[in-house]
Amino acid sequence: MASLLLILSFIFLVLFLLKKSSTHSSASTKRLPPSPLKLPIIGNIHLAGSLPHRSFHSLSKRYGELMLLQFGSKPVVVASSANAAREIMKNQDQIFASRPRLSIPYRLCYSGRDVAFCAYGDQWRQNRSMCVLQMLNHKRVQSFRPIREEETSLMIEKMKRSSPAVVNLSKMFMDLANDVVCRAVLGRKYDGDDDGEKHFNQILKKIVVILQSYNVGDFVPWLGWINRVNGVEAEVENVFKMLDEFLECVLREYRMKKLSDDAVVNFVDALLQFQRESKDSDPVDDDQIKALILDMLAAGIDTTFTVLEWTMAELIRNPRTMKLLQTEVRNKNEININEDDVDNMPYLKAVSKESLRLHPPLPLAVPRELTQDTNLLGYDIPRGTVVLVNCWAISRDPLLWENPNEFLPERFFDTSIDYKGLHFEMIPFGAGRRGCPGIGFAMSLYELAISRLVNEFNFELPNGVREEDLDMTEAPGFAVHRKHPLLVVTTPRAT
Repeated sequence: MASLLLILSFIFLVLFLLKKSSTHSSASTKRLPPSPLKLPIIGNIHLAGSLPHRSFHSLSKRYGELMLLQFGSKPVVVASSANAAREIMKNQDQIFASRPRLSIPYRLCYSGRDVAFCAYGDQWRQNRSMCVLQMLNHKRVQSFRPIREEETSLMIEKMKRSSPAVVNLSKMFMDLANDVVCRAVLGRKYDGDDDGEKHFNQILKKIVVILQSYNVGDFVPWLGWINRVNGVEAEVENVFKMLDEFLECVLREYRMKKLSDDAVVNFVDALLQFQRESKDSDPVDDDQIKALILDMLAAGIDTTFTVLEWTMAELIRNPRTMKLLQTEVRNKNEININEDDVDNMPYLKAVSKESLRLHPPLPLAVPRELTQDTNLLGYDIPRGTVVLVNCWAISRDPLLWENPNEFLPERFFDTSIDYKGLHFEMIPFGAGRRGCPGIGFAMSLYELAISRLVNEFNFELPNGVREEDLDMTEAPGFAVHRKHPLLVVTTPRAT
C-alpha cells in the first residue's frame, strides 16, 4: 500500500512539473506588452489613481503606446495611440467588441441587457438595433427638434430673468440635458416640481455615483466580500430597486394609454410598440426595455451636459475664440438661432471638434474584452484581456497634434478629421461596433445650445477673476466633469 502511494505521488509530481514547465515555456515564448512592476494580490490597481486617463497617459510615456497592467487576476491592456485604437476598433474590431462583466453595471443594467455594457452577440445586436431604429436614427433625431428648440429657449429666458446675477452654467446645462432627454425618452419632463419628479432625479444622481464605485471583487474575486462590508453592495441593490419600481410605473402608465400608430412620439412609446409587433418572431421582455431606457437616460444626459460645460469653460477662458464665434453667430442677424442656422456655422463646427478633442466625455472608452488570442502591434494578447483605449491621451498626442494642450479651433480648418469614429486621431465617442450610436442626438442639442448662448449673452467671471485663471480641474468619474461648477455673470447683448 505504501509503495502504491509512493508511486502515485511520484506520478502526480512529474505531471505537475511537466505542466508547470509547459506553462512557463509557453509564456516565455509570448511577446507581451511592457508592464510596470506589480504588487502582490492587487497587481497594478493602485496605479490607476483618481483620474485614470491622466495616470495611464503618464505611464504610457515610459511604457509605450501599448501597456500591460495587472488588475488583481485580470490582465488589462491600455492603448494610448491612434494606431493601437485603429487596430482595436477597426481592423480587429469584432474580437475586441465584447465587454467584461463588471458587477455594478451588470446589476443596474438588468444583467447586462442594455447596449453599453451588454456582451457582444445576438442580444447586443438586437438591443443596438432597437435603440437606433426607435430613437437615434436621423429621422427620429429630427423629430425631436421642436423639443430641443423649446427647451433651449426656456433656458435662455430663465438666464435673462436672472441677469445680471451670477449664473451656475453647470446646473443650467444639467437641467437642459435632463429636460430634453426626458421628454424624448419618457415623453415628459422631470424637473423636480413634485415628489415623483424629485424622486426620479435622486435615482439618476445615485446611479451616476454608484456606477463610479469600484468593486475590487471584479478583479480579485476572493476580496468580493469587501463591498458587502462597506455597504456598496447594499446600496447597489437599493438603487436598483428604486430604479426598477420607477421604470415599472412608467411602463404601466404607457400601457394604460390607447395609442394609434401615428402617436409614437418618444422612446418608451416606440419600444412598447416594437415589443407588441415582435411578440411572435423575436420577443422583447420588459427588463430589456427598462435597460435600454436607462441607457438613453444615463448616457444622454451625462455626456451632453459634460460637453456643454467644458466648451463654455474653454470659450470663457479664451476670449479671442469667444469673440470669433460670437461674430459668426451674430452675423446671422437672427433673434432665435435654429438648427438650420447652425448647419452653416463653420467656426462653431471647429469649436465643437476642438472641445471634444481636449475634453472627450469618456476619456477612457468603455472597457472591451478580447474574445480570442491575437497579435496587436507585434505583441501577443491573450483571450479574456480587458482593453482600455485612452481617448484623452490620443487626442493630446504631440505626434498627431501641434500644441496639443491649447484650445485652437482653427486647427480644424485644414483637416478632414472629425469626431464620428472614422478618424482615430480623436475618438471622443469611440468607434467601430461599440462606438456611441447617439452622436447625432447629443450634438444637435449641444450645437444649438452653444450658438444660442453666445448669440444672446456676453460672459465674464464673477469677483473679478481673470479668464486665464479659470479653474479647469477635473472631477473623477466615467464622464469627467469639472470639479467645480462653472459660475459666470451673463449680460444680454445690446440690440
